[in-house]
Amino acid sequence: MPEQLALCTNPVARLLLSHGAGAPVQSEFCQLLAQQLANQGIEVWGFNFAYMQKTLAGKRQLPAKMPVLMAELLEQINQMPTDLPLVIAGKSMGGRVATMLAASELLSGAVKAVIAFGYPFHPPKKDNWRTEHFADLKRPVLVLQGERDPFGSVQELADKSWPFIDLKWLQSGDHDFSPLKKSGFSQQQLIEQASLLSRSFINERILED
Repeated sequence: MPEQLALCTNPVARLLLSHGAGAPVQSEFCQLLAQQLANQGIEVWGFNFAYMQKTLAGKRQLPAKMPVLMAELLEQINQMPTDLPLVIAGKSMGGRVATMLAASELLSGAVKAVIAFGYPFHPPKKDNWRTEHFADLKRPVLVLQGERDPFGSVQELADKSWPFIDLKWLQSGDHDFSPLKKSGFSQQQLIEQASLLSRSFINERILED
């Protein structure tokens, strides 16, 4: 069952957050993100995939195959309250699972949009792109990406675009939105910026429709 990650008063939307491949939804990144999103009126719920639950219990597991992860995310979506517009979101791998589900025929109308926090466009230093399903997307997707992300940098994506993908860049950020010191920004500031962009996206794509 998903759990609420941060207290949010008068929320305008609800976001179901899934984690990246190597750290649970209780990670510092996800907790910081949940709080900043809550500050923007977005109620954040989260869960751990089954392999991560086993890892946390002391039996280290690799991530399951994508169809298994998609089925697990769908199960969590079906347990969510329905009184607010629902956005599915994820850090890295979790964002990929959410976009894969949004490109399938499996989602109900309850899910209005997708947000990916650091999308893994390809493995670092490999030309194995994970974007084929973007052509089948049926809901708007916001991708918030650090400019230096080794899974897809601003230079690598300069000549790419997809109809349903709204790509926003976080200055000097890496895969965890940590910027270079010389940028003058902190990770928390970039996470706050990502939250502001998330609220704008929800306003434009969900609340104003």
